[in-house]
Amino acid sequence: MKARERKRAKMIAKYAAKRKALKEAGDWEALQRLPKNASPVRYHNRCSITGRPRGYIRMFGISRVMFREMANKGLIPGVKKASW
Repeated sequence: MKARERKRAKMIAKYAAKRKALKEAGDWEALQRLPKNASPVRYHNRCSITGRPRGYIRMFGISRVMFREMANKGLIPGVKKASW
């Protein structure tokens, strides 16, 4: 799944300019002929370590599960478990 998302990201970047030009021209039929994975809507953020699609924390680029695990081990600088 991680490889598939990387492939999508490359395709989105490759067709970005062409998609923009077609949208500005209003050529919807040509836009429909582009590959489905060229659409940025199909891209989904995933954890860079595990590939988990849900519970993604953008600031760190990892899922909530990995975030908690790494924070408890002290692997994320500036983050520590709250206790009072």
